[in-house]
Parts: sequence; C-alpha cells; structure tokens
Amino acid sequence: MDIKIAPSILSADFCNLERDLDRIANADLVHVDVMDHHFVPNLTIGEPVVKRICEVTKLPVDVHLMIDDPDRWAPGYAERGAHSVTFHMGATHAPVRLARQLHDMGCEAWFAVRPAEPVEPIFDILEEFDTILIMTVEPGFGGQKFLANQMGKVRRLRDEITRRGLATNIQVDGGVGVKTAPIVAEAGANILVAGSAVYGADDPAKAIDEIRDAARAAYRD
Repeated sequence: MDIKIAPSILSADFCNLERDLDRIANADLVHVDVMDHHFVPNLTIGEPVVKRICEVTKLPVDVHLMIDDPDRWAPGYAERGAHSVTFHMGATHAPVRLARQLHDMGCEAWFAVRPAEPVEPIFDILEEFDTILIMTVEPGFGGQKFLANQMGKVRRLRDEITRRGLATNIQVDGGVGVKTAPIVAEAGANILVAGSAVYGADDPAKAIDEIRDAARAAYRD
C-alpha cells in the first residue's frame, strides 16, 4: 500500500473553499468533516456544500461524518458524489447494513474509532469496511495535539489485517504533520489526514509532499 495524504478542509478558508481545494491538487484525497453540534460540539457543513465540493475538485472526496444517526444520513453523501463515507462506532446502529448499502451505491465505507474506544470490536466485521479510521485527537476541532497513545491500536489493527490477508486501509486523523507522520506510518497507517499542518503552511502543496515523504520513509507494511 502506498501512503496517501488527505488534507482536511476544516483548516481551510470556508469563504474561499474552491481556491483552497486548488492549493492541494497534489493530495490523494480531500477530507471533509461534517459535524452536527450533537455527536461533537462543533457545527460545520452539510450535503449541499459537499455536493459542490465534489463538483469542483478532481480529488476523491472523503466525507467524515461526526454526526448522530449516520444510518439515516450517510447514503445522502454517497448520492452527492462522495468517494468514501466514514461513520463512527459510537453513532451507528447497524454498521454492517450501512456499509453494504454504501457499497451498493458505489461508495466506500469507512469506520471510525475515537480515542476512548477499543478497536478490537471491529475485528469481527473488518471485511465489511474499506478503511478503518483511528482518531488521534478527540473529534470535533482542528489543531489539537497528537495522541501518541493511539499507536497501539494502529499496530494491533495492522497486525490483524496482515494476519487475515485483507486489503483494508488504516487512516489516522488528528495532529498529523511532518514530525508525527513517521510515527503513524511506522505503526501501520497508510492514509494520513492533515489539516493545520497543510493549510497553516505557506505552501500547502509543498507541505503535502513533505508529509508524504516523511511517512513513506517510515511506513510499516
């Protein structure tokens, strides 16, 4: 698996989203955080904005739902052009049914684990998901400090994926930059979400390349 970088537009300028999408054209995905002020204490964007993002960028759009009741809302994002939809362990009522529904719609299904949640309960349904997201901050706000204590989860998950010969990706989200990218890549993550480290840089495209190179040098297959 190659390393993929998914800049989070949570750190972009929401008044100039199309411009800021153009600034990350060398990324592999664009990460879009959808928050409802219920599942997390923040409110961002919804389906109409995601639809326009999908229309104006050539990058695959990775929609991260930090919302209540994704069983109801996730298919709408697939309909609007999302490449992948991520939903949380603590929010869904029927994760397997939802994953299969998204796959039937031609959309990848990704499953997210918050810092206080164990990863092992996912092992029995791992084959249903294309990617598992390990949160390395508490979800809700950008710019938080990276939680290195989540690397044990990444390692255990990578070991399980390897043991079973699966092609499942591992994504990490939170506090990822040039310094932390080697840590998560060495643990076994291959999709890295980076927000402030990209959009806080003078040259976002250069920051993406530097994060990717740092991760590739340390990646544990």
